[in-house]
Amino acid sequence: MASGPRKISPLLAAAALLALGLGVLFVLRGDKRGPEPNPLLSDLGEKPDWPQLSRYDGVLTRARFEKALREVYTLEGDWPCTIDDQKVVIDSALQPEGQVIRFARPGSEQSPPRYWRPAGDLPPAAPGQPLSGLRIAIDPGHLGGDYARMEERWYRIGESAPVTEGDMALRTAHLLRPRLEALGAVVTLVRETSEPVTTTRPRHYRRYAARKMPGAPAKEQQELAERLFYRTAEIRARARLVNEKIKPDLILCLHYNAEAWGGDPANPEFTAINHFHIILHGAYMPGEIAHEDERFEMLHKIFQGTHEEETAIARELVKTFAKETRLPAYLYRVDAPAIQIGPALWARNLLANRLYNCPVLFLEPYVMNSETVFERVQAGDYEGEREVDGKMRRSLYREYVDAVVGGLVNYYAPRRKSVQ
Repeated sequence: MASGPRKISPLLAAAALLALGLGVLFVLRGDKRGPEPNPLLSDLGEKPDWPQLSRYDGVLTRARFEKALREVYTLEGDWPCTIDDQKVVIDSALQPEGQVIRFARPGSEQSPPRYWRPAGDLPPAAPGQPLSGLRIAIDPGHLGGDYARMEERWYRIGESAPVTEGDMALRTAHLLRPRLEALGAVVTLVRETSEPVTTTRPRHYRRYAARKMPGAPAKEQQELAERLFYRTAEIRARARLVNEKIKPDLILCLHYNAEAWGGDPANPEFTAINHFHIILHGAYMPGEIAHEDERFEMLHKIFQGTHEEETAIARELVKTFAKETRLPAYLYRVDAPAIQIGPALWARNLLANRLYNCPVLFLEPYVMNSETVFERVQAGDYEGEREVDGKMRRSLYREYVDAVVGGLVNYYAPRRKSVQ
């Protein structure tokens, strides 16, 4: 943690002026060749509106702010700011005078401005509907159809049905929505089909990729353009939809996990590993905090108190996933950029968790290339139980849904009064 004033690097300041100047030049020329990389921002990132943060004056005490940084949001203790008992001054090369956010005095904290509502702020629930009025967005992870191959979230064994994460997540979402609506929730799917939300395609990022990788082979530049499309532009488009139109109280990012294939790459073998975990937001690496847009988005999360709510909800879902799936909790490597929050709960700085301005539960149950999960995918969706891989089992998708619904009911029901 910085203990005294910190000066902006002259090199960063010069880079900022150059980047802004180039941006103005492209606008004046009417340049339509797409965005330009900026070393001060993450990929396709936008210049932050630093003065927005002044709305958090008086929201947090210094102690709570530093606790969040130390325990959840940073992997290393030092980052560009100056802190005293009255305020934090955020360093910025794009705003050289820095951005001031004033701390609350102990006992005088205020509620932050935000579009989402924690459980304690929801009105009483309708009888038999513990989720009544709760706004939930469901974000089926990745893409389906032909895009799944581009994302490498797809495999097929012989003439079997393809195992495609994006399509599996969407199927789960379509089963989950009516279950939540029956409990009174207002549910919106961020992605309704296998198609992307963004209107851009890889070709729109070829110039950007060439600028990021000057001199690299054309194949590598094309692969980067594709990643910018499906991994970055797509999530940013979903974030605009979530934050500007849906404005949920909670977002569920539905995913399925995978492990490295064993055996000969030309003849891979299934893994025997199967597990689950939930990813919350946090664990910024120093290079990520150096990006001004990531630093800005992190501060929104800290001052809105997002972590406290999403952790409390996630703890209930961990219990129901353990009960419904019988899967062990996943453990990251010691050197991984992650912070363990609890059993099967990990903080990581993922783009979706960072950009969605509300509590986000990034769900990662099942290992798609385990033989058991493969057999369950081949069995498809069905009611009741069937014998699959030697055991009587529910549909993989309905088991997933039961775990989510059970966890949400267990969290919200005891925290809301019912209408008499």
